Amino acid sequence: MNNKPLISVLMGAYNCASTVEEAVECIIKQTYTNWELIICDDNSSDNTFEVLTSLAEKDSRIVILKNEKNLTLAPTLNRCLEVAKGEYIARMDGDDVCSEFRFEKELEFLQNNSEYALVSCHMEVYDENGTFGVIKHKETPALKDFLKRSQFCHAGCMMRASVLRELGGYSESADFCRVEDYDLWVRMYIAGYVGYNLQEVLYSMRDDRNAVRRRTFKNRKNESRVIMKVCKEGKLPFYLRVYALVPIIKWLVPSFIYKILHKKKTNKGQ
Repeated sequence: MNNKPLISVLMGAYNCASTVEEAVECIIKQTYTNWELIICDDNSSDNTFEVLTSLAEKDSRIVILKNEKNLTLAPTLNRCLEVAKGEYIARMDGDDVCSEFRFEKELEFLQNNSEYALVSCHMEVYDENGTFGVIKHKETPALKDFLKRSQFCHAGCMMRASVLRELGGYSESADFCRVEDYDLWVRMYIAGYVGYNLQEVLYSMRDDRNAVRRRTFKNRKNESRVIMKVCKEGKLPFYLRVYALVPIIKWLVPSFIYKILHKKKTNKGQ
């Protein structure tokens, strides 16, 4: 690369004292070194903030913020964005890990392909017993692909800061809680921007066998809202609004059946 622009890494941290040091270490070990890591503790009830403070004392590129009350992910990331100085914005979660080559590869792609506002990658899912699946996405998703699901790994992505700011950052509306990334991608596409998925695993997400229990009716309803946005603001044919019913149907499906479908998705990347 001809220059070395600054990458601002945004991380919201909540009750991840036991995992956040490993996540930060992945950033420190990146082959691309011109980055700043902005971590906002979302009013954790454990000693996450103390762990973060200790890490920041060892590396001046780490900036620590703290919410006075729990705000959830979108407002926390927006607070990080307010102080970010980088030309590019990357994401990282406090309980995950990523490849040491991730920043180098994602930045190189964005610098060489100005038509893309966003780049992400394939994502492994793992637990204490090891990797149990891979989530894959299409190389160049179209707007209609968002009728089925989000098309990018959020925590493993890199974006142009100018685009993220133009869009007003993440929506803090309760209508998009836990689907703030899905909503962001759709808003990007509706505004005329597009993204790309590197066809390799550069990110690993910590998951658990009880993940299905976190998928509440409210979360599913918010997914439906994003799909309706795709249809309405994307001016797609009216009949495609039937896709908005799919998240609700998933919520109604018995847990044991959903677990089978979820396992199939993570194993086959569908």
